[in-house]
Amino acid sequence: MSERFAGKVCLVTGASSGIGRATAIAFGQQGASVIVADMNAQAGEEVAAEIKRNGSDAIFVPVNISQLKDVEHMVSVAVSRFGRLDCAVNNAAISGSVTLPTNEYPEDEWNRVIAVNLTGTWYCVKQVLDQMLKQGCGTIVNVSSAAGLRGHSGNVSYAAAKHGVVGLTKTAALECATKNIRVNAVCPTGIETPMMLDGRRNLRNDPKAYEDAANYQAMKRLGKPQEVADVILWLSSEESTFITGHAMAIDGGAFA
Repeated sequence: MSERFAGKVCLVTGASSGIGRATAIAFGQQGASVIVADMNAQAGEEVAAEIKRNGSDAIFVPVNISQLKDVEHMVSVAVSRFGRLDCAVNNAAISGSVTLPTNEYPEDEWNRVIAVNLTGTWYCVKQVLDQMLKQGCGTIVNVSSAAGLRGHSGNVSYAAAKHGVVGLTKTAALECATKNIRVNAVCPTGIETPMMLDGRRNLRNDPKAYEDAANYQAMKRLGKPQEVADVILWLSSEESTFITGHAMAIDGGAFA
């Protein structure tokens, strides 16, 4: 087991599946104590148990990031258990359930996606920063999207939220640049996660849509959750100490 994060305490939201699961397990494999945070208690407990089997400490904390009290509780439990919070990965998000042009997009769906993907991410950054400022150090990685770097036809709420996450990231990075706290974002394109395969676009059951998504990348394939987790851990590590305020595309060459 690598010890790159030995002695570190790492929080991952949306950690029960996909990118969040891969990231939480990778932190544990590299020596960190991990807070596995998610709404899915059964899957979250299973991830925490896997990290423990691999030799690191982990706890599961239920959280709905669109609720500030939940986020406050999540950070409080993490600090009460482990005493500090070194790395935070704000990954929890939803994909939206409709595909419609901007002028036809329903207000209730807009509000639901923005509440989780943007306001919820801000709640997480806000509460995590309070703790990191107290202890004088830390790293934050927010999971945005390719839709945070360009338009996303038919899903205006998701694109607006993910663009907002990039703005949130850059602003917090500027504010903390001299305080030993780094804030970055990753912007994946098509990654083989349950949200991608079973969500709004239903790629698992639509071979043509899957092929189109794969062909969007220059590599002509979808990415793997572990490929995103590897970048997140690098941005969270001592190997990237001069990088802050960056929104890194993980895109298989799609934006080349």
